[in-house]
Amino acid sequence: MLRVFVPIVFLLALVGAVVLVDRPLPRADFVFVNRGDVTTLDPAQMSWQQDLRVARLLFEGLTRSDVFSRDYEAMPGVAERWDVAENGRTYTFHLRRDARWSNGRPVTAGDFVYSWRRALLPEVGSDYVNLFQLIKGGKAFYDWRAAALAEFAAKHQGSDLSAAGERLWQETLTKFDELVGLKAVDDHTLVVELERPTPYFLDLTSFAVLHPLYPPLVQAYESIDPRTGRLKTRPDWTKPPNLVGNGPFVLTVWRFKRDMRLEKNPHYWRAGELNIDSIGIPTIEDPNAQVLAFRTGAVQWVSDVLPVYRADMLDAKAAFYREHQEEYNRLKADGWDPVEIDRRLPPDPRLSIHAYPAFGLEFYNFNCKPKLADGRDNPFHSPLVRRAFALSVDKEAIVKSIRRAGEPAAATLIPPGSLKGYRSPKGLEFDPQEGRRLLAQAGYPDGKGFITVELLFSKDGGHDLIVQSVAKNWEEHLGVRVMLAQKEVKVFRDDLKNTNFMVSRGSWFGDYGDATTFLDLNRTGDGNNDRKYSNAAYDALLDRAQEERDPEARLRILEEAERILVEDDLPLIPMFVYSQIYLFDPHAITGFSSHPRQLQNLFLVDVLGDGKGSDNPMVMERNKN
Repeated sequence: MLRVFVPIVFLLALVGAVVLVDRPLPRADFVFVNRGDVTTLDPAQMSWQQDLRVARLLFEGLTRSDVFSRDYEAMPGVAERWDVAENGRTYTFHLRRDARWSNGRPVTAGDFVYSWRRALLPEVGSDYVNLFQLIKGGKAFYDWRAAALAEFAAKHQGSDLSAAGERLWQETLTKFDELVGLKAVDDHTLVVELERPTPYFLDLTSFAVLHPLYPPLVQAYESIDPRTGRLKTRPDWTKPPNLVGNGPFVLTVWRFKRDMRLEKNPHYWRAGELNIDSIGIPTIEDPNAQVLAFRTGAVQWVSDVLPVYRADMLDAKAAFYREHQEEYNRLKADGWDPVEIDRRLPPDPRLSIHAYPAFGLEFYNFNCKPKLADGRDNPFHSPLVRRAFALSVDKEAIVKSIRRAGEPAAATLIPPGSLKGYRSPKGLEFDPQEGRRLLAQAGYPDGKGFITVELLFSKDGGHDLIVQSVAKNWEEHLGVRVMLAQKEVKVFRDDLKNTNFMVSRGSWFGDYGDATTFLDLNRTGDGNNDRKYSNAAYDALLDRAQEERDPEARLRILEEAERILVEDDLPLIPMFVYSQIYLFDPHAITGFSSHPRQLQNLFLVDVLGDGKGSDNPMVMERNKN
């Protein structure tokens, strides 16, 4: 009997321990569905929207964007003020003395030097390393380090030479100080010298990739690989309770594929102005379940509404507007933005869906390398073939019959009208007859002899209907055979980065208010150039634009660069400009901006009537036009 009793007691104790450790967390003040699970909390390695969204809660940069101003002005962040030299190349940032890390330690100028130097290391693999190379000497340092690592590997050929690796690292630190125009004059003064005037630089200092790290934390997880000389960083520093940030919130829970929880950072310099104490981010992968979670009150915001019936939800909202047409027209004429219009109309469940024009688009990538990953010749290496396929996609049918969200079909990479003074090229129209002619000219009449096209897409986002439509277009109009390859999100992303695809879906949201936020995606060697497209003439235009001091002349150069992309070379097919579609109750919550840049600073959220915060709705500047 005792032999049976002891295991039972042990099992009961084990179950009790699991229950205590895994007990449900109390409901957070604000709960939202983040589009996709967070993949990294290392700012230097971020590029996905869901990662950047959380990073803005955990870290803060020198500046932050005023998402409620029409001009998207830079506001003080860690820097309370800054000076710009007459030459437009030197910025001096004066850091506030009350900026603190979540452990109470002061944020210093040296923390930014450490973080930006780390992002410039080739082995860190930042997708946005080109932004750090805007700093004087940044590109020279990156190239020097890459060459030094290659020489180290060739010289030592895998032998374990720890001392040599350490010497190379010390040499790297010295070389950085010699080459790079980034100096901490003292703990509260950071001087940044750029290679050339960059009119959007203060936009970049608000971008999460340029947010600082706490050096003592990250350094505790760093080591020099004695075989390669590379700096290695174990990712555990990004997990709770290890992570130290300087943003409005701290990470207390991160259970992969389950949830995240953030609590107010008591050391944040504006902690007293926050309207919520906690944030919950449950993992809800099914789009229908996300909508249900909102309707049942389990979440207060859905960051991307994806079910096909969202079009019916938008139609229902349009019907509500018609029922209140006179009042709606008056509010719109008074210059109120869509969020405030909804808040001033009578409460109704139909007002909970919101569609705002976004600074982003869907596109389809072509693998532009001469060889595919399996060693076969790649027919999409030819611009002629890529143009033929681009001409043979009926985008209007996709936006009208599948998307049904009022999104315009795209012929360009940069959303037309999104940048002041920028004139978009025409792009290509739907012309399958011309597509067939070009494919025949490339040596594949009626698709004969063309390999089976593999179209890669991910399981999230309801992309299946779109890829089916694209595949049908190509099979009908070009005579090729298309195979659909649906993969889990992580595998999909890995395949993109490794160019392990033939054609794939893709998307991009602009990170700052300049044409280069889209055009740099196709620059040779750019970390976000998943297509591996390379055109010396295109790169030369981007280089010319960097040197051009006349703003109008610069825009004309960038327009020609985009024309090459969307009319001649087609490394990608622009599909449609996004509408960002959210779910939230405008009468119950505030802090969301309808600005076309569609960057939501969630630390501004206030749950109205909860007894916390100001309970004053945040309102976009009225449109005076």
